[in-house]
Amino acid sequence: MKKIARFFVDVKKELKRVRWPKKKDMIVYSTATVASLLFFMVFFTIIDTVLGLMKVL
Repeated sequence: MKKIARFFVDVKKELKRVRWPKKKDMIVYSTATVASLLFFMVFFTIIDTVLGLMKVL
């Protein structure tokens, strides 16, 4: 039981040392992630459509 309690104490200490990103940084990171996802969604949709049309021909 002491090992479990010690684990959570250590986790709490470690989380205090974490450098959390600022709000502005999170907006930039989130925007980049969504933009990447949209790009690859369109890219693979186009490839899938082209390959599907080639199969029909």
